[in-house]
Amino acid sequence: MRQLAEAKRAVQPWRELEKKVADIAELTSLTEEDASLEAEIRSEIEEASRRLNELELERTLGGEYDARDAIVAIHAGAGGTESQDWAQMLLRMYLRWAERRGYEAEILDISPGEEAGIKSAVIGVSGKYAYGYLKSEHGVHRLVRLSPFDADHARHTSFALTEVMPEAEADVGVKIEPDDLRIDVFRSSGPGGQHMQKTSSAVRLTHLPTQLVVTCQSERSQHQNKEIALKILQSRLLELELAKRAEERARLKGKRIAAGWGNQIRSYVLHPYKMVKDHRTDYQTSDTDAVLDGELDGLIKAYLQSGLGKEG
Repeated sequence: MRQLAEAKRAVQPWRELEKKVADIAELTSLTEEDASLEAEIRSEIEEASRRLNELELERTLGGEYDARDAIVAIHAGAGGTESQDWAQMLLRMYLRWAERRGYEAEILDISPGEEAGIKSAVIGVSGKYAYGYLKSEHGVHRLVRLSPFDADHARHTSFALTEVMPEAEADVGVKIEPDDLRIDVFRSSGPGGQHMQKTSSAVRLTHLPTQLVVTCQSERSQHQNKEIALKILQSRLLELELAKRAEERARLKGKRIAAGWGNQIRSYVLHPYKMVKDHRTDYQTSDTDAVLDGELDGLIKAYLQSGLGKEG
């Protein structure tokens, strides 16, 4: 019954689109009698075409965790203020993308930069297929531009790492034993008011078996910070398990797999010309402003349709 319900949910949007196309065809047959219907028909066709593209893209999202919410972590690379500003630009890009898609995005933790930008940030993105779409963003992002922080206005290259993890739900078997955790509390740093800086509300969790460390200091309450840190830790443990599976599959297939996720996946060039290029799919666009404002669908679609995001 569960499998039948899932199959019905998968088929229903296609049945709805099929009916919409039939309605458009019937409406088209009436244009000989009423030419004023042409504008309405064109609008309906555009909407049906957009929905068809969405459904075709969703067909590529068949991974075990693709339908889940996502946790996105952004880390500034070496380079101080330049990279920290770039990390903040990426944070804004993902928040705008989520807004465009009607997803909910929440900043779970953020560490401000010394002069500008951010050292790191963690956001939760909630919505159907959030992880399936955002997994294309996992990797190193490179920015080339004229520096706004350089008195000579010289050209700089900055790097930032984006990690994307499926949210670990209670049924995935990611179990954290209390004895496996070391919990440290400390005073929050950066902005947040006197209360956060005077009380030990920030939390650092160390998972002893894996030595994974997660910190959270964005909330006023130590309890809230601990809950968020546990949520992030669970997703990191799930990501670790997925990486192990991928490595084992690659070993069985006889392929060599690069250690870690450090490979550069995309370049954003703002000078001397404008271009965003994904190095995995060769998809590129000159509309850098739109991409940095969250228009990522072209890049994501090219990645998913290339088959790079498939499990196994």
